[in-house]
Amino acid sequence: MPGKDIRDRAVGAVMGAFIGDGLGLGPHWYYDLDELRRDYGDWITDYTDPMPGRYHDGMRAGQLSQAGFILELTARSLVECGGYDEPDFCRRMDEELFSLLDGSPVSGPGFYTSQSIRDAWRRRVRQRLPWGRTAGPADTTEAIERTLAIAVRYALDPARLAEAVSDNAALTQNDETVLSLTVAYGAVLGQLVQGHPLDTTISGRLMKLVKSGALPFHAVTRDNLQPPRPGDPDPPRAGRFASPDALLSPAYFAAAAEDPAVRIEPAWKVSLVYGMPCAIYHQLPAAYYLAARFRDDFESAVLHAVNGGGQNQARAILTGALAGAQTGLSGIPWRFVDGLARGSELLELAERLADQTVV
Repeated sequence: MPGKDIRDRAVGAVMGAFIGDGLGLGPHWYYDLDELRRDYGDWITDYTDPMPGRYHDGMRAGQLSQAGFILELTARSLVECGGYDEPDFCRRMDEELFSLLDGSPVSGPGFYTSQSIRDAWRRRVRQRLPWGRTAGPADTTEAIERTLAIAVRYALDPARLAEAVSDNAALTQNDETVLSLTVAYGAVLGQLVQGHPLDTTISGRLMKLVKSGALPFHAVTRDNLQPPRPGDPDPPRAGRFASPDALLSPAYFAAAAEDPAVRIEPAWKVSLVYGMPCAIYHQLPAAYYLAARFRDDFESAVLHAVNGGGQNQARAILTGALAGAQTGLSGIPWRFVDGLARGSELLELAERLADQTVV
């Protein structure tokens, strides 16, 4: 039954993100890989406690960071409102998150608040600006880490997916390139929930949605990136983003994962190839590569994301959602759900969101 398969993949995507967040909590932000190995051994296989004096000190293995907290907040808003309701989301941010922050990095749920959320907090709380004037210039993936729930909710409606993801992401981040990459990730995730693989055909499918007007990207080339012919008019813009390149890159990372002449061994070294820092242009290539290489192996995908060090928590969230959307919940080892703090509660939330996806 196709609906059941989609539901399994939708639940897998959301739980994959929660699991990635939990796995990254302990070994988060080790840029010295020798130090990471000294503290956690040669290969991290499960949830771990943060070390004293490091990020998330005081948290326990399997708990969620603030990224997971916000993802859960977003998912609850979607479920309880029946879809994306921006005033409800903003109210929850004000009441459930911002009331717990003080503007410093080491504060709030998870004992760490990211740059984009700190920027939004300052504009909203200290400057008393309205939502819509709260975005800042952070070039990181925090918007993806919450809007992936929106992408799952609207996986069968790419136009609504793009609109809702774009609107939500713009509440905290104002860089147009970051926003286009965020919407592109959501579009990819939606395709995976539908049942399409993360392979070399993914970008072709996305470009068809651009040509139909469903995705808000501008494109000049004809099918298969063929050049325009003399006399062809400039096509009307489907939306706000000047280039479709954010939609084209996933197929190239999938091609690298499939090409036997291109090897990153072991796969966790993808963090060294594409970069260990937090910026979105380091994170997305690694996540796409790992999710394409291990499209049938959730455990390998997320563990290689975590063991690569650096901003491994974001890498594991993004990879976990993509991998979970391909394997479905049924392909995720149960120990990851069972070991996650409040795992049964988060699973119920993911299932309720998935029920709305397939309606």
